[in-house]
Amino acid sequence: MSAARLSQREQLKALVSGKSIVRAQELRNAGIAGSTIQRALDDGYIIRIGRGLYQDPQSDVDSEQTLAEVAKRIPKGVIAMVSALAYHGLTDQMPRKTWVAIGASDWSPVSGYPPVRVVRFAEKYLQQGVERHTISGVDVLVYSVAKTIADLFRNGRLVDRSVAVEGLRAALDQRKANPAQIADAARAGGAWRAMRPYLEALTFNG
Repeated sequence: MSAARLSQREQLKALVSGKSIVRAQELRNAGIAGSTIQRALDDGYIIRIGRGLYQDPQSDVDSEQTLAEVAKRIPKGVIAMVSALAYHGLTDQMPRKTWVAIGASDWSPVSGYPPVRVVRFAEKYLQQGVERHTISGVDVLVYSVAKTIADLFRNGRLVDRSVAVEGLRAALDQRKANPAQIADAARAGGAWRAMRPYLEALTFNG
């Protein structure tokens, strides 16, 4: 009995180690008993960070792990706006909630962890510029650099214009998108009129 319990404790530690977040369902699927989970909580081997969500107390939740967790919760959602800008390394801002784009008629995800900020895109904008990235073994949909900048300019009521301009300047400076790619994305994404003066100014000054 004690050997089995020890074995489960070791299994639990192995499952949690190296992961910022582990779900109760993952532990149950691995055969970890509820009593083992509770003892691990009592002993401080793991901590509870939300309903059915546990964490290694020695781990740090990094931003990319958070994106992977969001992708698990909202498989069809696309990391967008400021969160996509941060993923591409184009802003120092780290939003408290992860921005996720979904379709205009999609079901809104229930609240949970990590917290998300949902933005609804029309279908023609939703499917543009989607990239697939593997993060912590999870397939995560993220908008491209050029598409993200276009979205920021188009949705000026949601995000301050200074954030869009910062992202545009950083993308050009870091050569993560060239002016032609950005202009094409802006035209396709309904943002060309808003973006054009900034792009021209930065390009001419560059």
